[in-house]
Amino acid sequence: MRVNETGGPRLSALKGRQVLADGVYEQIRTLIMNDGIAPGDRVNIDEVARELDVSGTPVREALARLESEGLVVRLPLRGYRVADLLTRSEVEDIYGLRLLLEPPSAARAASVMTEQWAAALEAEMATCPVAPGDDNYEDYKALSAHDARLHELILHIAGNSAVEQAFERTHCHLHFFRLAYNQTSGVAALAEHRELVDALVSGKPSLARKAMTNHLETARDRLTVRM
Repeated sequence: MRVNETGGPRLSALKGRQVLADGVYEQIRTLIMNDGIAPGDRVNIDEVARELDVSGTPVREALARLESEGLVVRLPLRGYRVADLLTRSEVEDIYGLRLLLEPPSAARAASVMTEQWAAALEAEMATCPVAPGDDNYEDYKALSAHDARLHELILHIAGNSAVEQAFERTHCHLHFFRLAYNQTSGVAALAEHRELVDALVSGKPSLARKAMTNHLETARDRLTVRM
């Protein structure tokens, strides 16, 4: 596993109640997202526990959560390794699924739009008004979380729980960040979100469907052009 640029520990020891799984989980996930443990590398549970000054139990609990997100893979009798990056084919498959599910859901959401739902969409847009200025995950994760919440909210407004669950299981925003992120892509994504929300709030299904399709196709192309 890698150390930081100064040669010191990559993880900060956790204090008090934060030693529970949430704090350990966030630190390990940040390390993975920042490529502090390279794709394919094994996660040394004892080393992580020592750096965080915790027992192995919360580290194993955190790794189980990360496994559910597809960020680590469990090796029978050998612990965990960091998941490989998505291939171009896998990215295209995920976007193929999203293009089947999300544009019609956006159209449905527009058709049932209310003042309350419009306010919820605007409130979500306000959580991430500008793109982060760096490609470090600590800066980027607010945009990553906003992206996931916005898409989940649109699917919730559309009212199809099966589609909501299918989207949640992909954890696509995490995997796409591991492939490529920079400030330009963040600015573009927020502009597309603005166009999408405007279309939804207008209550016009055709505009909402078109805006969602454009957003997903453009996002897909931003990723695959680098692969």
